[in-house]
Amino acid sequence: MSGEVGSTSPVLGTRFATTARQHLRILKQYKRIAMVGLSANPFRPSHFVALYMRAAGYQIFPVNPREREILGRPCSATLAQVPQPVEIVNIFREPSAVPAIVEEAIAAGAKVVWMQLGVIHEQAAARALNAGLEVVMDRCVKIEHARFFGGLSTLGLNAGVLSARKQRG
Repeated sequence: MSGEVGSTSPVLGTRFATTARQHLRILKQYKRIAMVGLSANPFRPSHFVALYMRAAGYQIFPVNPREREILGRPCSATLAQVPQPVEIVNIFREPSAVPAIVEEAIAAGAKVVWMQLGVIHEQAAARALNAGLEVVMDRCVKIEHARFFGGLSTLGLNAGVLSARKQRG
């Protein structure tokens, strides 16, 4: 099993690069995911990722201040309002929002901060690591799960839209 997913991530070659073994261990060990920036729109990548991870047996906690409910679950405005402890904080927000989310993750007692494809914030990652959290940056939790547990043929994998960035045009 190779150590890296792809060779184009700006995270590769930095102290924040993570290995396939780390991703596998995290996905086996932790089952409660707060998805910050989860959209109620079924055509958004975050919604698809949440559906996939829920179907794979993970407990999903939607975090989006603009929504009341997503995927039949009450939506929290902040991580502090999530009614149960979370283990992974999966970030589907723009990089400028990451430092505040990391502070919330630390306060909430999360174990992992997982930044989706295109979400890179080295200072926030360093803050999380210094606080004892694990950090995965510029990786999709759904793609990583699929490569280890047999979901690579799932619709949407190669669509090029599993990103926190809004599509232009």
